[in-house]
Amino acid sequence: MNTVTFTEMRLGTQQEYLFLHKLEADYIRALPDRLLQALERLDGSLQGYRVSRLGHSLQTATRAEDDGADLETIVAALVHDLGDELSPENHSQLAAAIVRPYVRAEITWIIEMHGLFQMQYYAQHYGKATDGHLAYKDHPWFDACQRFCERYDQSAFDPAYPTRPLAHFEPMLREVFSRAPFDPAVLQEPQRPG
Repeated sequence: MNTVTFTEMRLGTQQEYLFLHKLEADYIRALPDRLLQALERLDGSLQGYRVSRLGHSLQTATRAEDDGADLETIVAALVHDLGDELSPENHSQLAAAIVRPYVRAEITWIIEMHGLFQMQYYAQHYGKATDGHLAYKDHPWFDACQRFCERYDQSAFDPAYPTRPLAHFEPMLREVFSRAPFDPAVLQEPQRPG
């Protein structure tokens, strides 16, 4: 079988769905490859900064690693702006959706909220509020998101910073995105002290 015969999902047979399931499993296993390609595409996106969006992503991950962050934080720092290409107005939420099945809830929340938290550094230049993130000041991961933005993200635009290449982070990315998705042992992991 090369393709299914049905034209409506409800008309598919078990044999057809087992065939599709195998193809989907192969596709899912290739997710790390597609993420690496998406990161490489960031090298030519969003001009005007002193580093490319890929350079920014690599530097954010490098800064996290230099700070002693754990594997999930480093990988999340690497992919935190992947949403810029397809969804620039809510890139944080798209990036959070990408990491959600593979990391603890704290990391997903940080990535989802980093766009809002980043506004404290520049929104005044557009006549916008810089304090929107304070609505979450009582959230248990508020300080972790502040730390992510301050130490890793907002400062990662320096072309002189000794930034590691994508090849350095590839094994880490493959490790995280090769996990079983939505593994309760990963998703329910308690907050780690920072």
